[in-house]
Amino acid sequence: MTSSCPNTISSALAAVSLPPPPPSSFSKQTRFSFSTRSWRRSSMSSDRESPPVPDRRVVLGCGLVSLDFLAAVASYPKPDDKIRSTSLKVQGGGNAGNALTCAARLGLNPRLISKVADDAQGRGMLEELEADGVDTSFLVVSKEGNSPFTYVIVDDQMKTRTCIHTPGYPPMVPHDLSQTNLLSAIDGARIVYFDGRLYETALVVAQEAVRRKIPILIDAEKPREGLDDLLKLAEYAVCSAKFPQAWTDAPSVASALVSLMLRLPNLRFAIVTLGSEGCIMLERSIEGNSQEVVDVDNSLEILKRRKDGVATIPTCFSSSVSQLKAEGIGTVHGRLLLGTAEKIPPQELVDTTGAGDAFIGATLYAICANMSPEKLLPFAAQVAAANCRALGARTSLPHRTDPRLAPFLS
Repeated sequence: MTSSCPNTISSALAAVSLPPPPPSSFSKQTRFSFSTRSWRRSSMSSDRESPPVPDRRVVLGCGLVSLDFLAAVASYPKPDDKIRSTSLKVQGGGNAGNALTCAARLGLNPRLISKVADDAQGRGMLEELEADGVDTSFLVVSKEGNSPFTYVIVDDQMKTRTCIHTPGYPPMVPHDLSQTNLLSAIDGARIVYFDGRLYETALVVAQEAVRRKIPILIDAEKPREGLDDLLKLAEYAVCSAKFPQAWTDAPSVASALVSLMLRLPNLRFAIVTLGSEGCIMLERSIEGNSQEVVDVDNSLEILKRRKDGVATIPTCFSSSVSQLKAEGIGTVHGRLLLGTAEKIPPQELVDTTGAGDAFIGATLYAICANMSPEKLLPFAAQVAAANCRALGARTSLPHRTDPRLAPFLS
């Protein structure tokens, strides 16, 4: 759940010329905000009953924060149509903001490097992040300009979301982050995460992480300026469904993963998220000396045939360690893992906004907790599925005390 400040939200709405909700619905939002905060306090007090959090749980993230204006509609409008929303929500967004909010609710101590303006939107985003336990002391606040914001149209009929993003201004540049703040932010971090934005600043942070031998996780959503330089330094990559083939020109997802691992020798694993189809991981193996050569596409097909069409909760299937070969590309010594997604009943599927960010937030937790890939993939899928049950990227992000997570955290 996400807490919100009614006065801040109202100011933010006015800042982008979007009419505020009717008084009746606004008062409901206010009551919801207060009940959310009291629920959070009670859930934190019961944290002693949940599994212990990782010993090293400081994570540093660098990337986008944004204010999301989410309008759900019965069906996506045609050009020049006039329609009404079925519901409206205003809350913080942005890949890095969402992923670190997820990590905080799971029990990590995230720190965030980003930039907002000193406007109603920026102040509201900071308050929201801080309320969820994200350390915002390393965010840069510009005295002028505007904070980033995004219009999100959620189609109730097709279960899709369309995003129209307005970048913040002025953009973040490396000298916005002082050396003192950089060293303070990265001190004690178990892992550093980048969403591919703010690439010049991100590269400075990444190079410092490499110097300190702190592992790096990259969200490879789509090809972006500077992303290649970040990927070369990464030990972990979580990719969107289209990224591996777009980046490698390989003929299939499985062969693209082989190409990705060959081009990026520092990677320990790469994951491709596939929405309702689950996810695929290629994990590099540095142990063992298997000489068996297996076609990577055939190996993936064998894993797919092992899937149980009846199971509703996420699970994972793994190949044995072998020489995984992609024809015309090369061979990687490792194994494939196929993770399934939760089968969400249609009446419970509300909005997929931020599902990938939730998956990454859970992956950060799993790495800090030293989870095996067999536990990581179902856990991250469960967290992502929980996030799809309400409007917005943060509304239904689970806390570590959520009963649905108990089987994965025990």
